[in-house]
Amino acid sequence: MTLRPDHNVIADMIPQNASVLDIGCGEGEMLELLAAKNVKARGLEIDHNNVSICLKKGLSVLQGDVDIDLAYYPDQAFDYAILTQVLQVTKFPDKILTDVLRVAKYALVSIPNFGYWANRAQLLLHGRMPVTKKLSYEWYETPNIHFCTIRDFVILCDNLGLKIEKKLAIKPNGRVISFNRVSALANLQGELGVFLISK
Repeated sequence: MTLRPDHNVIADMIPQNASVLDIGCGEGEMLELLAAKNVKARGLEIDHNNVSICLKKGLSVLQGDVDIDLAYYPDQAFDYAILTQVLQVTKFPDKILTDVLRVAKYALVSIPNFGYWANRAQLLLHGRMPVTKKLSYEWYETPNIHFCTIRDFVILCDNLGLKIEKKLAIKPNGRVISFNRVSALANLQGELGVFLISK
């Protein structure tokens, strides 16, 4: 099983025996990783084919749309909620973040960083939306409907009154940069941002 770098970083932050909701769990890679840590993890996934794959693996996954179905989960039902590269495909990311922290005590969020230097360079030099290994879609076919940078995400959390417990940026080589403030260096060098947030 090949994992994305944000999966390993996020899994390392979740303690054993925690309860987790993996929102937009795909084919269950993160759920499998967490099962090895004795974490009680469940998934919510919109794509019925991915749900079928998860169920065949014996994973606990429900089909649903986070923009609609998260509202049906009870308050503080989980220790952690995970959104790995999912927030940018939701209709209302601000509402989702608030609702996620109603459902769980902590949220672990990873985002593709549209402020990464190679994305900026493609736009500057070619005048076109970037297409990279991590952002492999043309602008007209991308599932991403809300483009943001690491800096944008930090500002959104501030505006919502959410506390960012940990801020990380992941470079293309997998190296993790930890930063305290909104770092211009992290925003330029990180292909992905990873955040541990709470109310």
